Amino acid sequence: MKRIYADNAATTPLSPTALEAMLPYFREQFGNPSSFYREGQLAKSAMEEARIKIASCIGADYKQITFTSGGSEADNQAHITAAALGRSQGQMHIISTAFEHHAILHPLKALEKEGFRVTLLDVHENGIVDVAELEEAIGEDTCLVSVMFANNEIGTIQPIAEIGAVCRKHGVLFHTDAVQAVGHLEIDVERMCIDMLSASAHKFHGPKGSGFLYARKGIRLRPLIAGGAQEKSKRAGTENVAGIVGMAAALTESNARMCEQNKHIAACRDALIAGLETIEHCALNGDREQRLPSNVSFCFEGIEGESLLLLLDDKGICASSGSACTSGSLDPSHVLMAIGRVHDVAHGSLRLTLGEDITKEEVDYIVQAVKEVVERLRSFSPVWRDLCTGKAKHLL
Repeated sequence: MKRIYADNAATTPLSPTALEAMLPYFREQFGNPSSFYREGQLAKSAMEEARIKIASCIGADYKQITFTSGGSEADNQAHITAAALGRSQGQMHIISTAFEHHAILHPLKALEKEGFRVTLLDVHENGIVDVAELEEAIGEDTCLVSVMFANNEIGTIQPIAEIGAVCRKHGVLFHTDAVQAVGHLEIDVERMCIDMLSASAHKFHGPKGSGFLYARKGIRLRPLIAGGAQEKSKRAGTENVAGIVGMAAALTESNARMCEQNKHIAACRDALIAGLETIEHCALNGDREQRLPSNVSFCFEGIEGESLLLLLDDKGICASSGSACTSGSLDPSHVLMAIGRVHDVAHGSLRLTLGEDITKEEVDYIVQAVKEVVERLRSFSPVWRDLCTGKAKHLL
């Protein structure tokens, strides 16, 4: 049975281009970039070339890029940096949203314990922040606004340039978790007034364990890891040269192919949405237009998402019910709850995120497979039986 991989929001396969770029740095050019002899300097040169390539992909200067282990570390460093600056200026208020990744929400909870006041904005039924509401929430004590570029579960794209302009107008730092956006959407940090941006290589066909944090000139990053002067003392530890080189190669390739690939992926996404919407008592999660080209997120009434995933796996389809980072949790998705899905409905969620190799035939197969699995699960669901007999009221 051919497997269909439809969970690219969780991770993407390493591109052959990235792998080829990485291979020499495992054996032939294995030097430590901090060493002064030739082997070390060759590694350092490769790392700096990668920094330049990555910066150019987001409209930044190479000096503004700090390499990390991934998006979560970059998110944490951005928040700790902004909080330290805010505390020094007597500004102890942070604004974010209710449906951020936990790499944002958990640090915010920790900062609340340190005395910071956190406002989590509503993202409404369509999963999009109201810029006017954001501006109204900004006060004289606000030190940071952190809004994700595109949501990892429901795929909605935020009005980042508008948010950035409001933050710049009020002199407030603006950070965006762009893990799902980098390599998939056009990004210009200068034009969009972004002060800090987080990214992770394995979301755009780079290697796992590599990421970066962009920080505008003048922002002094607070290191999370102490013990060395690497990354200009912003992150201690010997750099993952192979991972950094692979990340740069993957991002350069993704940016070059973005326009053409997005047209194909979006067409398959729309066909998949149209097919799944023919299933009764289901709902598309997130805005229909302002969403990632690859993202399809649905809730189906009367079933459990975990059972749906297992049966789809039996049919050769790799999917998820939300973020891979919270797959072990029994609680309903906080993202779906934030857009107003009730507890029982949120449990019946399905996220399909397509790659550039998806075909029309595979889309048709996924639609048919989901229909069959949903029908099967509903056939022995007491919840569905109560809905059909009128003992309970349909919510979708």
